[in-house]
Amino acid sequence: MGLTGLAARASGIARDLRVDYPIPPYEQLDPRTASHTRGDVAARVAVRFDEIFESMRLVQALVQQLPPGGIRAPVGVARAGARGLGWVEGWRGEVLVALETAAANRIHRVHAHDPSWQNWPLLEHAVHGNIVPDFPLINKSFNLSYSGVDL
Repeated sequence: MGLTGLAARASGIARDLRVDYPIPPYEQLDPRTASHTRGDVAARVAVRFDEIFESMRLVQALVQQLPPGGIRAPVGVARAGARGLGWVEGWRGEVLVALETAAANRIHRVHAHDPSWQNWPLLEHAVHGNIVPDFPLINKSFNLSYSGVDL
């Protein structure tokens, strides 16, 4: 059904771009995927806590590996018509960004695909069999972006 991110990992789909397609620095850090199988609110909360602790571990490891000196580098001017594609693991799931440049180092087109777009239809399935007062808790446990669908 296209479930991604936190909601997927809480439902037994242990998919994480940092683990499945490791690029520097993740390939040196051995990131661990938080995963549960119940697919309910409690599982989504448990995955969040597991991911917080994993994030703290990764940040500590990255800080220890920082080389001395500056941490900023100038970015060159992009030529008109240049295209780029980025695919990263965000906290809600996979984020895909496509960009095309225009003259004068400006953006001509950009498309950001928020993972909420994929998970909104699945929220409907998560509320089946529950009582109406439980909807806010179920909804917020997915923590989907209303504006992310409009990107």
